[in-house]
Amino acid sequence: MKGKLGLSLKEICLIIVITAITTSITTGIIIYNNNVFENGAVNINKDEALKEFLKVYANLNESYYEDIDKDKMIDSAIAAMVDYLGEDYSTYLDQDETHNLEKELSGTYQGIGISVIDNNRIYKVYPNTPASDVGLQENDLIVKVNGNEVTDNVANMLDKTKENLLQIKRGEEIFDVKVTPEEINTPLTREVLDNNIGYISVPSFTFTVASEFRNALEDLESKGISSLIIDLRYNTGGYLSGASEIAAMFLEKDKTIYSLEEKNNKETYKDDTDEKRDYKIIVLVNGATASASEVLASALKDSYGATLLGTATFGKGKVQQTRTLEDGSMVKYTTAKWYTPNGECIDEIGLFPDYSVELQEDEEGNYIDTQLNRALELLK
Repeated sequence: MKGKLGLSLKEICLIIVITAITTSITTGIIIYNNNVFENGAVNINKDEALKEFLKVYANLNESYYEDIDKDKMIDSAIAAMVDYLGEDYSTYLDQDETHNLEKELSGTYQGIGISVIDNNRIYKVYPNTPASDVGLQENDLIVKVNGNEVTDNVANMLDKTKENLLQIKRGEEIFDVKVTPEEINTPLTREVLDNNIGYISVPSFTFTVASEFRNALEDLESKGISSLIIDLRYNTGGYLSGASEIAAMFLEKDKTIYSLEEKNNKETYKDDTDEKRDYKIIVLVNGATASASEVLASALKDSYGATLLGTATFGKGKVQQTRTLEDGSMVKYTTAKWYTPNGECIDEIGLFPDYSVELQEDEEGNYIDTQLNRALELLK
């Protein structure tokens, strides 16, 4: 076929992608996997629709009256295929978007070390980061980034390659700070609070999250905690395997973590370890708790007896696979729905907390963490 049509490696890759998109991926539970291509639902040599596509591709390259950028045309074709699915979580990512996703899921990222709410109010400042070094504090309002009014999430407005000028409002005071993004580890905060209550904040399910969580948990347990708060607020997901591994640290053996319903198969995933714990756990959630975070929250609630506190979660009950192409771009597409241990699909619904608690603000607009405070009250 290569001799007949003059296909490049990238164009061969396109054929494989078409096959992968229509194939039932029976082992796909990880959000990122760029090594395995499956060919089962489509026969490349006999599929008539694919033959028609290749004929058009060959004719355009041979007969179109102007020169054609083959790479861009293939990119457009891939994007159009994924767009045809009409599903929010299936998409084509260009090289830059692919790189950013890979960095985010690797456990490191280029940033200043803050989490924000409402786009520009600092919710958390992580230790030993550029933000903490210049004295940024929780509840600081970032008014401008490099002279521009904040109209988007601050992280999207920062120049990752150089020093940034931030205008900060702290109470009635307005001042400027200069801060330069650095490559930092995705932070996982832990501390012992009053009454020997442990606290772990998990901002994302990166490649390293399970090992980092274990280190944090064992550190807290060595200090004698009697109960635990797991903070999954503003955690939009990541690797499903991370959620499974963390859940397995707490559940009894053979307890259900989640079920996965693929195109032609449904399988239940259970804890297969001998490790377990039995102290009280409260999981903090909100409307930005999504995907793998919801998997962990539901596993701890249904199979461990943990309490959910906060507001209803986002409701992402689908699982994606990714395929990286020869040019460094990527296709991401949905392969399955997942179900809670109680058999519920929460897609577009979310998890509802046992205790519904909203964050509150004081007269100056500073948030009061009423959710964490309520959790502490319940565990005392």
